[in-house]
Amino acid sequence: MRKLLFVTGGVCSSLGKGIAASSIGALMEARGFNVQMVKIDPYLNVDAGTMSPYQHGEVYVTDDGAETDLDLGNYGRFTTAKLSRSNSITTGQVYKKVIEKERAGDYLGRTVQVVPHITDEIKERILAVASNPDVDMTIVEIGGTVGDIESVPFLEACRQLIHELGKQNAISIHVTLVPAVSSGEIKTKPTQHAVKELQEIGIQPDALILRSSKPLSDELRRKISLFTNVEEEGVISGYDAATIYEVPLIYYGQRLDTFLLRKMNVESRHAELNKWQTVVQAITKPNRKVKIAVVGKYMDLQDAYKSIWEALIHGGIAYHAGIDIERIDSSRLEDPRADLDAIFKDIHGILIPGGFGERGIEGMICAARYAREKNIPYFGICLGMQIMVIEYARSILGWQDAHSTEFNKSTQHPVVCLLEEQKKMKNYGGTMRLGAYDAVTKVGSNIRAAYGVELISERHRHRYEVNSDIRLELEAHDLRISATTVDGELIEACEWPNHPWSVGVQFHPEFKSRPTAPHPLFREFIGAALSLSRL
Repeated sequence: MRKLLFVTGGVCSSLGKGIAASSIGALMEARGFNVQMVKIDPYLNVDAGTMSPYQHGEVYVTDDGAETDLDLGNYGRFTTAKLSRSNSITTGQVYKKVIEKERAGDYLGRTVQVVPHITDEIKERILAVASNPDVDMTIVEIGGTVGDIESVPFLEACRQLIHELGKQNAISIHVTLVPAVSSGEIKTKPTQHAVKELQEIGIQPDALILRSSKPLSDELRRKISLFTNVEEEGVISGYDAATIYEVPLIYYGQRLDTFLLRKMNVESRHAELNKWQTVVQAITKPNRKVKIAVVGKYMDLQDAYKSIWEALIHGGIAYHAGIDIERIDSSRLEDPRADLDAIFKDIHGILIPGGFGERGIEGMICAARYAREKNIPYFGICLGMQIMVIEYARSILGWQDAHSTEFNKSTQHPVVCLLEEQKKMKNYGGTMRLGAYDAVTKVGSNIRAAYGVELISERHRHRYEVNSDIRLELEAHDLRISATTVDGELIEACEWPNHPWSVGVQFHPEFKSRPTAPHPLFREFIGAALSLSRL
């Protein structure tokens, strides 16, 4: 059985196609099917690695080192699909490959065109994922909005696959907006036009997910069904939920999964959704709350630290606790007049995430010092671990100019420096230390207690590393090196001495956290913060 489900968007962008696709994947997994996910991004970048967080949000990293769109993070949180670089397709990748084939003479002198050469390359990439014998269904999300010029080749490839494989093996799910005007009246015309535009391309949607602020009436759904040639059972009200993890349950309540299985002529199975109900219950009706300060550089954009926010929520789920996140721009702490006691009032944990560039670094160092001196649970991720070491070197070792060579190339105490293999790199894209690497945790450390095992594997995305040449001096002043690479050469984690709970890690554990399986480090960080909140 090879089934393809194409998820497209109409009316406008940012409707939540990624959440819709992920929720459908979660429902199919709940019925016992093996699911794979593919994201198509119609931008000319080869990947998301060189994009600004302000424009694109976070970069999600896979085990094999692909730098991808944040929607793959949603796929990883909602499903158990094993994601790799093959799950992310961009216009840049497609055209680059076709041009390389043309230069190599693979097309035997023929004129290279969008149809069939570009569309064939797109189809080949989709089918490479879908053809895995262990996969029952592949959900393909096409980024952008129907009508965007850059999406046309992908929609044409989608049309061809539906025609070639047949309607039982390839179906279309269209996500559109149903807005309300100032009078409160719900308008269906935008959805009608969005469907018409898709039909003009040659694709008749099998199901519609109607995004709105509130549930839509059966009468309105019948009207849209009539004007779009979509069965009424396939017109789904995708209204705003209390949490994104409630969306699978909302779809299930409207029998979307049953409808899609019928359209694909697949025998329905019992749906096991207890774990999603538990997740929603923990988030919407927590037994207690804890307040976490995240001190970072990109606080103006919600998606810049998307996986961090979600992993913190997952940590709370483990304790049936709600997470109140205080977002603090690190630049704010650099003001000499900043009152740290007021800023961190009632805070039970401080987290410093990753980032690039010098802006706000001194503010992060202030936050790390405050957490260490005030015995507040501290979690440093990537740059956050480097900040932890810089602060310790300044305050405890007395190296007042201790810094990273990323920010101060002339420092006499380079406690963080460029990885050796990075020194000869000329290009920025895809050249960092990327993907999954093994690390060895030390007995008696917080990180060993969290994982419960000696050998761990986590994903990395960085160019700079804590300087191993100063490791002995750090340890001589009681900084605990709690994890290293397998060969012992690189420092992967460290912890402060005589502190309630502190962990700095060079990797990105947030990428592997799921609501139904919170990452152990986020779970333990929230547990430590809850302990402080009870004092």
